Amino acid sequence: MQKGTELYRGKAKTVFTTDSEHLLILEFRNDTSAFDGEKIEQLDRKGEVNNKFNHFIMQKLEEAGVKTQVQELLSDTESLVKKLDMIPVECVVRNFAAGSLCRRLGVEEGLELKPPTFEFFLKNDALHDPMVNESHITGFKWATEQQIEKMKSLSHAVNGILSPLFATGGMLLVDFKLEFGVDENGDIILGDEFTPDGCRLWDSNTRKKLDKDRFRQGLGSVVESYIEVANRIGLEL
Repeated sequence: MQKGTELYRGKAKTVFTTDSEHLLILEFRNDTSAFDGEKIEQLDRKGEVNNKFNHFIMQKLEEAGVKTQVQELLSDTESLVKKLDMIPVECVVRNFAAGSLCRRLGVEEGLELKPPTFEFFLKNDALHDPMVNESHITGFKWATEQQIEKMKSLSHAVNGILSPLFATGGMLLVDFKLEFGVDENGDIILGDEFTPDGCRLWDSNTRKKLDKDRFRQGLGSVVESYIEVANRIGLEL
């Protein structure tokens, strides 16, 4: 697959065109950012770890019937992905209270949420990713009612697949965000990534944080913790 021109450069990933109009190359960089890009550092091996982690998770989801945009690993830091028309909202599922939920509602971190909560956020760093509802999404034509229901059902399906997977490694899947897009056939497909950058993972017994909160909160050993997570679920890095 021939790598083309840079199409988009995000905070931690770069997207390139290919010689196919339906395929792109997704490159994971070592850049690590928090607080809408206010805190940025380079962490050795992070791009490689997240690329391989994402491929592993997306394979698990595909095997369980969830369609994803990931096609194959191309290198340590690059994956071939299906081109999608991305929907500009993030779908967030929370199994335990943490992060912005605690700040917004004043609830204690670690409170188990039964059933899990579901939230939509507009993907917009300049506006600090504000929370939105279904009326906003349909009113501004970011997605249709049918697409909203599909994103919600797929998000809960992902939770049902991955929570047990992480549990086998002695971890709690605290929360996570997903992004979806529309393919050339009009189908809703899981896009972007699923890595410790976009979810919270705690040790089941100690509640030790093993995700990007280690970077946000200055706890150190960020990439080492990502590798520990991978090893616990059967991905040797």
